[in-house]
Amino acid sequence: MRRLAAIFTLATVLASVPSGCTSDDAEPTSVPDTHAVATDTTPASPDSAAPEETASASDSDQGISTDTEVVPPKPDGGLPLLGGDCDPMVPGHCALPFPSDVFLVDDPTGRNASGKSVRFGQTTLPKPLSAAAACPPELFFDHDGFSPSQAAMTNLPGATVQGCATPHTIERSLEASSPTVLIDAETGARVPHWVDHQKAAQIDGEADRSLILIRPAVLLKTGTRYIVAIRGLVDEVGVPIAPSPVFRALRDGGALDDGTPAERWSVYARRGLYEDLFERLDGAGVPRSDLQITWAYTTASRDNIQRHAVSMRDKALALVGEDGPPFVVKEVTELPDPAQSPHILRRIEVVMTVPLFLTNASTTFDEKEPVDRLSLDDQGELVQNGTMDQEVLILVPRSVEKGAKHGLLQNGHGLFGHRSEGSSGFLARAANEQLYIVFSTNYFGFDKVSSGLAAQGFLGRCEVVKSFPERQVQGMVNQLLAMRMMRGRVAKEGIKDETGAVLLEPAWMDASLRAYRGDSQGGIMGGTYMALSTDVTRGLLGEPGAPYNLLLQRSVDFQYYNFLMNTGFGLDPVAHQLILGMVQMVWDRIEPSGFAAHIENDPLPGTPPHRVILHVARGDHQVSGFGAHIMARAIGAVQLRADGGEPGVWESVYGIEELAAPLQDRSVMIEYDFGLEPNPEGNEASTNGCDPHDRVRILTASYLQQDTFFRTGRVEWFCNGACGCSDGALDQSEEEGCDESYAAQCK
Repeated sequence: MRRLAAIFTLATVLASVPSGCTSDDAEPTSVPDTHAVATDTTPASPDSAAPEETASASDSDQGISTDTEVVPPKPDGGLPLLGGDCDPMVPGHCALPFPSDVFLVDDPTGRNASGKSVRFGQTTLPKPLSAAAACPPELFFDHDGFSPSQAAMTNLPGATVQGCATPHTIERSLEASSPTVLIDAETGARVPHWVDHQKAAQIDGEADRSLILIRPAVLLKTGTRYIVAIRGLVDEVGVPIAPSPVFRALRDGGALDDGTPAERWSVYARRGLYEDLFERLDGAGVPRSDLQITWAYTTASRDNIQRHAVSMRDKALALVGEDGPPFVVKEVTELPDPAQSPHILRRIEVVMTVPLFLTNASTTFDEKEPVDRLSLDDQGELVQNGTMDQEVLILVPRSVEKGAKHGLLQNGHGLFGHRSEGSSGFLARAANEQLYIVFSTNYFGFDKVSSGLAAQGFLGRCEVVKSFPERQVQGMVNQLLAMRMMRGRVAKEGIKDETGAVLLEPAWMDASLRAYRGDSQGGIMGGTYMALSTDVTRGLLGEPGAPYNLLLQRSVDFQYYNFLMNTGFGLDPVAHQLILGMVQMVWDRIEPSGFAAHIENDPLPGTPPHRVILHVARGDHQVSGFGAHIMARAIGAVQLRADGGEPGVWESVYGIEELAAPLQDRSVMIEYDFGLEPNPEGNEASTNGCDPHDRVRILTASYLQQDTFFRTGRVEWFCNGACGCSDGALDQSEEEGCDESYAAQCK
């Protein structure tokens, strides 16, 4: 045991110590003489943490008294382990460290299958400048843990991150001497990660607002408790950072005699919890003596993250059947002149009618009206709420005039974009040259009109934190329904106009060949599409990545929304990161961080395994390649390299195996180089040179690779050595299309 074993009576505690979770309605009682911790008997879901990891106890039983420590009175109200709404372990910043199990308690409603509920205090979360109160904690009652993909964050005033792992030196985080440690509490296994240092200008009279962010380099397991530990950080002149008084008291066992009532209670109430954390850290080779801060958090269960998306998919597909949703023709654009439209013969706009599982399907957003939410019954299950119309754009290529069969290729558009993207460019070329009927529908909830709702959230409308991602669940299911319509009703009946003239002939289609490709947002959200789809098993994800918690601030596109956050929540980087963390908890339920691990392996219920190609532009200004690496690790994708002795890769990537082409039925990542500097280590966008975003999809090598993969599942190598463009220099090894892509986007 430890040097405090003689002081603390831990024999019974360590056998059943809780994770810091406690019922939010427990009444204060006298402290039992034995100081034993009660064990939670709530059944755990299959992938939730083991019962001893999430056990709860009455408020008073959490503490471990000593021979000298006087049991402090429990303050009225507040969170059970804190005696208030704020964690005094990080003075001056109410919700830090975040995420933390001090905000995870027994679910009093019984609606969360794991028995747990995230319950912040009334004043824990950031307060919009225009509001009278902080963001309401009720937004997260239906969550049974925290995001498996967001950065864990804290404040250590004056700290630098000397010696910490960077996104280029992830392996450093696994070394015994790493200043930062992230471990699985049950197994003690270290989790690879890197450290972002969010610096902030110091304002006289205010608390230091800089942040230490621990970014997992892999998606964490669901329903699992993790421990964060930081030690050995120093300031600019090399002086070690002192722990806060509350953490020092927890670490060293001393009483906090001069603290506030809430601080004294929080130390006492967490004695047993922290002895457990220190024991587990010691077992992982991290002694308590030099720790500057430690805390634990539990990730949400798989069921909690995925159930609404899977349920909506299954209900919607059952309602529309094998034929898919009905549709009507809205508009037809004939393009008879090949000189004006070399690839596309006609564009057809149809409107399909799909089941609605939201309280509304707004396209305008009045701040006086309630936001759209999932339509749930009293038990929290999805129920249909009528129907909604969704427009689908279909491109008929000139190649149909030759009588050839065409596969079905669905496209996903870019950030807050529109279904028409690429309809006269790269998609038109793929349709005509590679024989596909290409179609696209807006990502409802993440399309052009939805940017207005996102803006309201950043400006301080807190309920948008839930509404924005929940609308995207409906939008993702609409994507699946568009493919069902095309492979079902359209493939069987074709499309005719009101006069009976044929617009799309069934004989032109081979509905057995079905594929998805998306770029930027379409490549990111395509990760979820490819995990959920029951009709498509092969996809190409261009400029992909996950999670958004990582991608947003590393994108040049975020500048506008950062301005809105400054307007809505002030110039406070702590509030900004908390908002992004709050959004990520909900976003996991539809973005790839909640689904990418089930694309190729461990498929979702009733879902086939899938294979994907990830096309990455090194130095991308809009979607950081670090996010693509996380997605590739989650999928189990390998980095493809050329056969015949050529390396075929520009650099090896931590945790991603390299295999030579050709490969059959494997998911792969290929990085194209454009002569730019590596992505910056910090939490910022790459801005070096011309933005290579969207250039890969123009290159002939990517076209050829895509078509072969969609048709055969075989991934071949089409690049001239390692894939790349010299951007104007004379280089015979550059890819066909480099000059055209440079002229289109860089001049």
